[in-house]
Amino acid sequence: MKIEELNVDERIGSAGDVLTESQKKRGLLIHAFQSIQKEHNYLPEDVLQQLSKKLDIPLSDVYSTASFYKHFYFNPRGKNIVCVCMGTACHVRGAGKVLEKLGKTFGVKEGETTPDLSLTLETVGCVGCCGLAPVATVNDEVVGDLSAKKVDEIIKKVKEG
Repeated sequence: MKIEELNVDERIGSAGDVLTESQKKRGLLIHAFQSIQKEHNYLPEDVLQQLSKKLDIPLSDVYSTASFYKHFYFNPRGKNIVCVCMGTACHVRGAGKVLEKLGKTFGVKEGETTPDLSLTLETVGCVGCCGLAPVATVNDEVVGDLSAKKVDEIIKKVKEG
């Protein structure tokens, strides 16, 4: 999304009839964040500064809004997002070992991204697939019953790009 092409009235539509100018502009923030993150895979500081100027919203308010939501990121993320479930069933069935192996293989800790941006390693409280424990997601694909072989397949898939 090109910030300079952002048209407040066009995006808000008929709801703009009852909103103040400030409300219209603030109403665009989430949509703008989603578009920016889709393009860059995170919210770059320079783009947020441009957004702040374009919408005439203080940069502190832009950051405050974005940081309220867990799914917006301020640092570059990897091409592959591997998220290991650490819920009770997964924990009991070896999720810690899965996380440890992935971390050691790629040289990152939970919450970090590899320098080449090939992988971001995360954890989650529960994926909701307890019967398949231990479970991880690779991008949006659920991989259950993680054995050493399946973890090696994940590693191979990420390394091959």
